[in-house]
Amino acid sequence: MPAALTALALSRLLGPWNTRTGPAYRELADVIRLLILDGRIPLDTALPSERALCAALDISRTTVTAAYSSLREQGFLSSGQGSRGRTRIPELTPFGSALFGPQPPSTGALPAPGLTAPGLTAPGLTAPAGLVDLAYSALPASGEVVHRAFAAALTELPALLPGFGYDALGLLPLRQAVADRYTAAGVPTQPGQVMVTSGAQHALTIIIRTLADRQDRVLVEHPSYPHALDAIRSAKCRPVPVAFAGSGWDLPAMETAMVQQKPKLAYLVPDFHNPTGLIMPNAQRRQLVRAAAAAGTVLVADETLRDLNLDGTATTPLAGFGSTVVSIGSLSKSHWGGLRTGWIRASESMIQRFAAARTTLDLGGPVMEQLAAAHLVRALEEPLPALLQTLRRNRSALLDLLAEHLPTWQAAPPAGGLSVWCRLPAPISTALTVLAPDYGIRLAAGPRFGIGGAFERNLRLPFTLTPDKLEVAVLALRAAQDRLDAAPQLRRSLTQAPAVAIA
Repeated sequence: MPAALTALALSRLLGPWNTRTGPAYRELADVIRLLILDGRIPLDTALPSERALCAALDISRTTVTAAYSSLREQGFLSSGQGSRGRTRIPELTPFGSALFGPQPPSTGALPAPGLTAPGLTAPGLTAPAGLVDLAYSALPASGEVVHRAFAAALTELPALLPGFGYDALGLLPLRQAVADRYTAAGVPTQPGQVMVTSGAQHALTIIIRTLADRQDRVLVEHPSYPHALDAIRSAKCRPVPVAFAGSGWDLPAMETAMVQQKPKLAYLVPDFHNPTGLIMPNAQRRQLVRAAAAAGTVLVADETLRDLNLDGTATTPLAGFGSTVVSIGSLSKSHWGGLRTGWIRASESMIQRFAAARTTLDLGGPVMEQLAAAHLVRALEEPLPALLQTLRRNRSALLDLLAEHLPTWQAAPPAGGLSVWCRLPAPISTALTVLAPDYGIRLAAGPRFGIGGAFERNLRLPFTLTPDKLEVAVLALRAAQDRLDAAPQLRRSLTQAPAVAIA
């Protein structure tokens, strides 16, 4: 069943929209258009009828009719039967007429900001050397700790060599270590409730393949982690985006989406959400788990950033509020992406289903890496204090630099994680991404974190680099924005965005 927005819900999203600086219909259309572009109103959502909206806003029906007509002319509303058009993005965005005025005819379709595997570039593009890379939100290895773990694993390896080396569930020492960490966090867990995977992305792929069929719906936050959206689309499932409300999760909207859309799964990042850095309070976690259980939706909680708690916010893992939650973890953010070791935590019966489905992908993970990972999970507290101190310093440096050199950008300090989700003064995210290599930096455009072209007014900036490199990056961003401000026609001439890798 397609999504529909009630008049009351749209009224709440609009807020104090009528500033009386122009015709009321134009102001109403402008605010709705921005809500669509920002992802606050998901694509393919039916707006309320003209009669219902004029009653909710206490305005004339003529005003609503004119606003809807304007949105249809701009390409943001379909010309469906009756007055309940469905939200959409014009084909020429982000550089088409709806945003920047008329554009000369293009010789080809405008590609969305793309993605390649790390280390690769798009056909016809070369990756300039020496770029300050802000497309990745990842850290270098905690070198001595990782090296020591592998040295210990090397001494333990001979005892396992007489075996076959295949284990779909993963080595028991690592599963025990992961289970102990969940138990210590208030979620009693046995090793049989844990399966080791080759990273969090591998874990999510297994979960989707096991629990969802083609064309099934998967609820996602909007914005969301790009590779998770890719995994959902790759499985031929249909993402159902639910936007954030102000500075947090919109629980009423999520509950409504579960009731209306009946999603099989809901993929969430409740701990220092990627890209916004938000953390879900325990009260909302409890409410969400209850709503999902009532709707028959399995909650998939990505906890790869949970340990990067910069402000010491205390929460319980989502699985602590219900047995139907499936949790994903990884060492990629806390230790090093090159480890490629993750896990799934779920009920024992669910873990057995995942293990059976896994055999279509692989027959188990590398033994050496799992031995090392067991040491790292058991001794996570050793490198964590220094890592958090470094990240706090970098976060402060980035926020200070943005305030000084890009004062029109809005950037709320995240409570944890690795990045800041910036609000730009204009829909120029893709334009900045296209220009960025000319100024020595590499970016991930805001629309990569959304569906259908949303988030042109946003940009994710990681604070994983040292303060001196962050200063170089922010000064480069200022220069790129100045170039766009000085030449508005440049926005219309940028017709192809570079493919970027995102982590």
